[in-house]
Amino acid sequence: MVRQLLAPVIFIIHLPLQLANLAFWGGLVILLGLIRLVIPVAAFKRALAPIMNSFMLCFGKCSVALIKLFNPVCFDYRVSGQLSTQSWYLIVANHLSYLDIILLIEFAALRIPAPKFFLKQELIWLPFVGLAAWALDMPFMRRFSRAYLQKHPHKRGTDIATTRRYCQKFIHQPTTVINFVEGTRFTPLKHAKSQSPYTHLLAPKAGGIAFTLATMGELFTNILDISLLYPQNTRHPMLAMLSGQMRHIIVDVNVLDIPSTAIGDYYNDTTFKTGFQQWVNSLWHAKDRKIAQLKKGM
Repeated sequence: MVRQLLAPVIFIIHLPLQLANLAFWGGLVILLGLIRLVIPVAAFKRALAPIMNSFMLCFGKCSVALIKLFNPVCFDYRVSGQLSTQSWYLIVANHLSYLDIILLIEFAALRIPAPKFFLKQELIWLPFVGLAAWALDMPFMRRFSRAYLQKHPHKRGTDIATTRRYCQKFIHQPTTVINFVEGTRFTPLKHAKSQSPYTHLLAPKAGGIAFTLATMGELFTNILDISLLYPQNTRHPMLAMLSGQMRHIIVDVNVLDIPSTAIGDYYNDTTFKTGFQQWVNSLWHAKDRKIAQLKKGM
C-alpha cells in the first residue's frame, strides 16, 4: 500500500534517471557513429564496432541496475542450454513492452554477442534511440498494409531487401539478431482483434525469420527461443517499472538447433514456404504452452 502511494514520486525520480542513462550511452554511440561516418574506412569501422556495442550493453546494465534500485523486483533467468559470446544467434521472442528491449540488451552482456534489433521505421525519430540504433547498424523496417501494397505493388518486398542488406553487415563478427516475430506488442485488444489461435501470443510472421535464416543460416549457431513475462504486471509493464511497482520478471531461454529444412527460398518455393510456416507455428505453439506453464507456476 505504501509503495502504491509513493508510485508518483518514484516515477518522477526514476524516469529522468532512465532518460539520462539513455542519453549518456546513446550519445556516446552516436558520437562514434558520426566519426565512423566521416572516416568510412572498413578496418576502422570494424575496430569501432566492439566499442559501440559495449556502450549499448552498458546502457542495458545501468538501466537494469536502476530498475532494481527502484523496484522490489525478482529477476528470474532460466536458460536451457549453453551460451557463448563467440557464436551467432537468432533470437525469436514474444513482445509485451518496450521494457523487453532493455531486458534483452542486459541479458546479452557477457552471455552472448551484442544484439541487433529489427526496428519499426518510426523509431528512427525517437530521441537518442533512433540515431544510436542507426549508428549500430540496426535495420529499420517499414511495414505496409495490405491495402497500401495493392495500390503500390512495387513496394512489396521492401522489408526483405532491408533484411538482406543489413544481414550482410552482421557476418564479420559474432552477432545476435533479434526478431520480435509477432511484429508488434501483445495487447488483449490486438489478440482479440486478430483472432490469434494462441492463448498468450499473437500469430507469428514467418517471412522475416525465413529471410534472415536464408541470408545468414550457415553462420547461426543456434536459435534462442526467449519468452518474456511480467507475471504481476501484465497490463502496463513499462509504467509499473518506472513507478516502482514491478515485482517479478521472467526471462526464459531455450537454446534450439536450427533444422536444415528451415533454410530455403521462402518467396519462390511454395512447398518450402508451407513447411516453414508449419515449423514456425509449431515453435509458437510450444512457446504458448511454455508461457502457460510459467504462469501456472507463479
